[in-house]
Amino acid sequence: MKIEILYSKIHNATITDANLNYKGSITIDKALLRESKLFVGQKVEIANLNNGERFSTYIIEGKENSKVICLNGAAARKVQVGDKIIIMAYATCDIDKAESFKPTIIMLDEDNDIITTTNKE
Repeated sequence: MKIEILYSKIHNATITDANLNYKGSITIDKALLRESKLFVGQKVEIANLNNGERFSTYIIEGKENSKVICLNGAAARKVQVGDKIIIMAYATCDIDKAESFKPTIIMLDEDNDIITTTNKE
């Protein structure tokens, strides 16, 4: 049997831009993608800590070390610059391996700098 579990999370990211005139997605700094083990095109769930909105989109790569977290297209209406969000990705896992799996979690500060990373291996 397989279950879906948390694979990776970027916690407390600050929205730096919201671009309604883009075709969709979330732009994330390349360095944050690498640290969080997330991939361009990967589906992610977004939780907005300021207004309670939850929605899904996919990742596009932002300039490395730009600290950009930008919601594009229709999702731009669900956030405002300065909002705090959680970016979560899930993966399918064999149920017998789920208990030992450790997700990668990065915690960010107000400027989208990394404070801590768990499961950095």
